[in-house]
Amino acid sequence: MGEKKQYWVGFNLVSGIGPHRLRSLLDACGDVELAWNADRKTLKSAGLGPKTIEAFFEVRRRIDLESVWNDIQSRGLKVITWDCEQYPQRLREIDAPPPMLYTLGDFDPRDRWAAAVVGTRRMSSYGETVARDLGRTLAGSGVTVVSGLARGIDGVAHEAALEAGGRTIAVLGSGLDQIYPPEHRKLARRIIENGAVISDYPIGTRPEAKNFPPRNRIISGLSMVVIVVEAGEGSGALITADFAAEQGRDVFAVPGDINRNTSKGVNQLIQSGAQPMLSPQDVLEVLNMEVVVRQEVVSQALPEDKTERLILETLGSEPVHVDELKESCALPIARITAALAMLELKGRVRKLSGMQYVKIREAQAAYSRD
Repeated sequence: MGEKKQYWVGFNLVSGIGPHRLRSLLDACGDVELAWNADRKTLKSAGLGPKTIEAFFEVRRRIDLESVWNDIQSRGLKVITWDCEQYPQRLREIDAPPPMLYTLGDFDPRDRWAAAVVGTRRMSSYGETVARDLGRTLAGSGVTVVSGLARGIDGVAHEAALEAGGRTIAVLGSGLDQIYPPEHRKLARRIIENGAVISDYPIGTRPEAKNFPPRNRIISGLSMVVIVVEAGEGSGALITADFAAEQGRDVFAVPGDINRNTSKGVNQLIQSGAQPMLSPQDVLEVLNMEVVVRQEVVSQALPEDKTERLILETLGSEPVHVDELKESCALPIARITAALAMLELKGRVRKLSGMQYVKIREAQAAYSRD
């Protein structure tokens, strides 16, 4: 798998080959290694333009993939690609998810229940208090706190999650060898022990202003909800909120003092339809943590039996009627329906209208590729 990941890293170094173009290239070639070694004709047929093709050949001539890969490993970084089971499931749901992520630390199945807490670098004492309370409450309730490691609200949210003994994920707008801001390097090390520090930017990428808006789509993509604590007009936190709305995530905004510049953005969000967060409990109610805990307990206590595994192997992204499952699995209908009920309780399948079912994970993965 490591050898294959070298080619994903190679494509990550090519300017102009993003998620859509890489998907077209993989579809045309069938394999990332074949795509990396593709000729000009194949690249053109996959929809790459002349400038992108030249950029690709330049990178392919210039870099030694084995040396780049050895450097990544020597730094203790992991590479997670579309092909990896560890790729965050919620991130798969968004349009054009990043083809690969560099990570320090690890993702965890519990990270499926995550909330982004973002806001201004120039926070007020009120904003700091709210962010700290929010981070502690969410993490203490089993919600992973996602943010951008920036000064201000982001850093406080990460710290509060760690103080509560919970998990937190930091998404950088630079390479993982360029922790920014520098004063948060110690915080980053703590996050790595209780979550992950991640980026889709290659090693050596400096924290330039242009990198931060694109990384915000990952912050919202990893999360079920996004909470903006404090933000002025034009704040990067508002960009995260915009991405969240596009991705179908719930957006909360903490009402602020109408006379403060750092409240103008959040108050405008509320005016535009964001949900006002009057207490952390508002977020927990939307996350429906009681259902989450119940599913986790049931899933751990009652692992899939042979019938459930057979049904999961049969189900995919397209709805399947219960009668079709009966025929495919060659089992009595009563046994099929009982297993479906248990899988639905575990959160592994979703029941649609007309007694049709889909497997949740594959339905989400298929959606992300469209």
